[in-house]
Amino acid sequence: MPVTAPHYATAGRLALEVHADRAALGRAAARAVAAHLQSVVARQGEARVIFACAPSQDEFLAALVDPAQCGLALEWSKITAFHMDDYVGLTAAHPQSFRHYLRQHLLNRVAIGRFHPLPAEEPDAAAVAARYTALLREKPIDLICMGIGENGHIAFNDPPVADFEDPALVKVVELDHACRRQQVNDGCFPTLAEVPRHAFTLTISVFRQARRLSIHVPGPRKAAAVRGTVEGRVLTACPASILRLHPDATLYIDTAAASLLSA
Repeated sequence: MPVTAPHYATAGRLALEVHADRAALGRAAARAVAAHLQSVVARQGEARVIFACAPSQDEFLAALVDPAQCGLALEWSKITAFHMDDYVGLTAAHPQSFRHYLRQHLLNRVAIGRFHPLPAEEPDAAAVAARYTALLREKPIDLICMGIGENGHIAFNDPPVADFEDPALVKVVELDHACRRQQVNDGCFPTLAEVPRHAFTLTISVFRQARRLSIHVPGPRKAAAVRGTVEGRVLTACPASILRLHPDATLYIDTAAASLLSA
């Protein structure tokens, strides 16, 4: 049924905010994230943040780097940034690599303290995963800024490879057809044949261990995944359904993404 905005609810332990459109969603999430990061930095002197890299994050990141939209000037020098996935074989300079995305939308716009790139082009995938795992384990992750895929994936944990109790923190996965099709739908690749078949991804265990999750999901193509996340059973068939069990997570959606919710 149609949901009017703004609308606030809960699903399990998951807080839900519905906003009028992508821009309003992005501003609301950015204000909350900025305030939270300011608090974390004031309390412990630094913050460790993992960022998603996808068109669904455009409005959020644009607002987060703009004090006029997020409400304050963050101490970016106190923030260490990670990203949650990237395509095997793509260099950082490739226009569809997620490192390139994060530089365009975040790193070139603020003076961030430290950025840990995931070198997906290196030939020894096991060594890459081990090094990134070690970085993640140095200290707790304070915040993950993320989305949800059309098939309910979080990062590149598609339904066929999702594991709610994954012993690894970083792994290489084969991408589901629906996931690869989404990359074409999003305009990231012109044809399905050009979408890489394998990617590095942080596992669901990383998301479950992070202190806070800020989840940004706009658009009508995400409506079914949002319904599965909010109203479905907690199953790997919709990996994002596990978010309902996180103790400190907020899902920001627009009315288009909320269009299939029952209430």
